Amino acid sequence: MSKEKKKISRRQFVVRTALGGTGLLVVGAFVFKRPIRRALAEYADTVELFYTGSTDDPLIWFELTSENNVVFHCPKVEMGQGVFTGLAQIAADELEVSMEQMQVVHAASASGNLDLLSTGGSTSISSLWEPLRELAATMREMIKIAAAESWGVDVSELSVSNGIIAAGVNKTTYAEVAEGITDWTIPGTPELKPMASYKFIGRPVPRVDLIPKVYGTPIFGMDAQMPDMLYGAIVRSSKIGAKFIDADTSEAEVMPGVVQIVKEKDFVAVVAKSMYQAEVAKRMIKATWETDKDWNTEDIEAMIRVGEGHPVEIQKEGRAERILEGSDNIISAEYFSPIGAHAQLEPNGAVAHVEGDKATVIISTQVVKITRDEVAKRLGIKKKNVNIIPTYLGGGFGRRLHTPHAAEIAAISKAVGKPVKCFYDRIEEFQNDTFRPPTHHLLKAVLKENGLIEALEHNVSSGDVSYGSAITPPLVNPIMGSDLGAWRGGMIQY
Repeated sequence: MSKEKKKISRRQFVVRTALGGTGLLVVGAFVFKRPIRRALAEYADTVELFYTGSTDDPLIWFELTSENNVVFHCPKVEMGQGVFTGLAQIAADELEVSMEQMQVVHAASASGNLDLLSTGGSTSISSLWEPLRELAATMREMIKIAAAESWGVDVSELSVSNGIIAAGVNKTTYAEVAEGITDWTIPGTPELKPMASYKFIGRPVPRVDLIPKVYGTPIFGMDAQMPDMLYGAIVRSSKIGAKFIDADTSEAEVMPGVVQIVKEKDFVAVVAKSMYQAEVAKRMIKATWETDKDWNTEDIEAMIRVGEGHPVEIQKEGRAERILEGSDNIISAEYFSPIGAHAQLEPNGAVAHVEGDKATVIISTQVVKITRDEVAKRLGIKKKNVNIIPTYLGGGFGRRLHTPHAAEIAAISKAVGKPVKCFYDRIEEFQNDTFRPPTHHLLKAVLKENGLIEALEHNVSSGDVSYGSAITPPLVNPIMGSDLGAWRGGMIQY
């Protein structure tokens, strides 16, 4: 007997023909509310789903093409960590297609699934492990049901391999089934494959992005182009916390290739016909900045010394405190780590085009939703009218969790009425990074006679990491009690 079938709403799972009527588009608002930590469970129930849409249309997860390939619109961003390949393996196993049939693209905010968790913290595979398998399995079963009904057989009689369905003398492809179906039946929660049946999960496979990277295909943010594009260069202060006051732009205005000087409340920029012309003219602008304090390394490090501020106990296991108090042979150590720039290969930047109340931004970002929201807020337009098209990242490391430049470049595009491409130069990237804070560590330990650790105490002080971040809502701070980003690496896991 086939599994119990149920009809579910358009917002939950929708299938419609696509690609000129020759393929299949699978879309849906997949409910995934598992919190990152138990302490956030109560909060998670009050907010948007972790995978949500930006428009009234359902979200695109999979497209089935007429060539019997599957296009996976991935909500996680590929920055060299291999997430495109890993998630494609998960989807391919449940879809019962080969890796060669899987094509992976970044999910754009206007039609794809927005990931509220961001791509960071090494959570991409774990956060999508269950929902992606269930969604892929649902698509597989949906196509099998349609094939079984057309042949007048039970679903249990079907076999599936490489996107080909067979039953007795009957054989067809996923694409052929999809071509003739307009009214789909969505099954209940599908049965997932057992580990022993995995073909791709946990096995080495060629990276799905291997060929474009080897051949130098323009897939990164810095490669992005738009028709009739101009180039922007933003004047930035080299001092932390500097506030823009005004600028003398008279010399820059007459430089070769300069199209317009854009002066906003918080920055000034040059727009020119080439990137070189914009950069040269930018150097002619005399900007005035206001700073409350000229910070130096000593000032910053003095703020994070152990003993300053209110301590929070993160972990306490066994009798460590008692052993340390009773020992005369304590080994002590003190460590510092300095403030650090992310130093990723590709500097930050974007290409933006604002047309009326709509905006398109092509950008290397780890936080598609936050980037979209910041652009919408800056322009004063609806979020659903902003399409963020993420690209491959030339390194991330958390640097692209912070993308205010997207909103700045969108504002420049709005001012000139054309697409504008603007990137940090290498000096600006280092000076204007969202820096890793310095840390201070005091450790004490007692060793056994065999040299193994008997007791260990680790006191650490750090600047904010998760706290104050756009990806961590303010309500989370008191729930967590301390900054997860600052101490998670120091947890003893064994």
